[in-house]
Amino acid sequence: MRHDANLTADRPTFVTHLECSMTGERYEADQLHGLSRVGRPLLVRYDLEGAKAALPRDELARRPADLWKYRELLPVRATRNIVSLGEIATPIIPLDKLAAEAGAKHLWVKDEGRLPTGSFKARGLVMAIAMAKELGVKTIAMPTNGNAGAAAAAYASRVGIESVIFCPADTPEVNVREIAAQGARVYRVNGYIDDCGKLVGQGAKERGWFDLSTLKEPYRIEGKKTMGLELAEQLDWELPDVIFYPTGGGTGLIGMWKAFAEMEALGWIGSKRPRMIAVQAEGCAPMVRAFEAGERHATRWQDAHTIAMGIRVPQAVGDFLILDAVRESGGVAMAVSDDAIAQAVEDAARKDGLLLCPEGGATLAGWRKALAEGLVSADEKVVLFNCATGLKYPLADQSKTLDKDGAIDFAAL
Repeated sequence: MRHDANLTADRPTFVTHLECSMTGERYEADQLHGLSRVGRPLLVRYDLEGAKAALPRDELARRPADLWKYRELLPVRATRNIVSLGEIATPIIPLDKLAAEAGAKHLWVKDEGRLPTGSFKARGLVMAIAMAKELGVKTIAMPTNGNAGAAAAAYASRVGIESVIFCPADTPEVNVREIAAQGARVYRVNGYIDDCGKLVGQGAKERGWFDLSTLKEPYRIEGKKTMGLELAEQLDWELPDVIFYPTGGGTGLIGMWKAFAEMEALGWIGSKRPRMIAVQAEGCAPMVRAFEAGERHATRWQDAHTIAMGIRVPQAVGDFLILDAVRESGGVAMAVSDDAIAQAVEDAARKDGLLLCPEGGATLAGWRKALAEGLVSADEKVVLFNCATGLKYPLADQSKTLDKDGAIDFAAL
């Protein structure tokens, strides 16, 4: 099979309709939608019986290993509207030394930093932009803490859609410059990501931009759900016992939970589910607070702060979907300190050679905390999600200098 067969071969999609995640109200497919009438995310629904007949599980192994191999379970109808920058299947990497230190057996990282633009945001935005193209959108706008904006800019430029991106003023510099380099108009805002989102909403009303904010359109979830499809396939259709996921807007956690249900309906997996652990930073933990209080919705977190910018999301429109998935799975929402995050990043790099981003470090810190508190056991199969390459974040300079013209004591080196 050609390397680009998933991008060029005509294949059906089995989308039937969209539905409100809160009320179940039905919406027509193939039309441009934002949130539902009650202001909640729309979910894409499929004819899963039809998909089951058209796509036997074994067929996937014959297709190139990229995100688009799951075309029948994705929303893009016309092959000409597919966009790609090479969304490979990301590797699962064991952290053997860190696991051994803790007396554990199976600690793995799914390293999403290998995707285009260096983060798992590529999964959601490639689908959102492809559907924006299919539905005739000319200009998109969105708020970002960095990586989502970079992915949106790259894919929008590739298909000729204009992009306008708003980010908090303290967004990592490499992200801001990356967004601009890939063709977007990018603006720094003296506020948080939800403040940026308000500006996007105002601009959408005044300028006609399409709002591509997290969960405010239906298709980023569909891109992110490929993490669940891919993970199951890579593990020979046996899901892990526990998944630790860095949670800000939570699209990936919601998407994976949706993927697991769809795969069971397709007969690809059984009823076993991993416990979903939503990991947040102590300085911005609205989901943790709501989980511990038994609430279904999370109130806005004031004075949010953390070194893990990607999970600095004071309020999420899909809060109830995150909390529902965590509770249904038997998981928890937990918070970790910035010191624990920084230590986890350093340990993974120095001991197992894997440079995590701070958000990925949060999942390792979360696993350590969960292990210490008896929330996970040492013999359980655990997958951590590293959502971006660590190279996109400031790194401490730990180098030393040498004078080539002076005497060098090599014994001291």
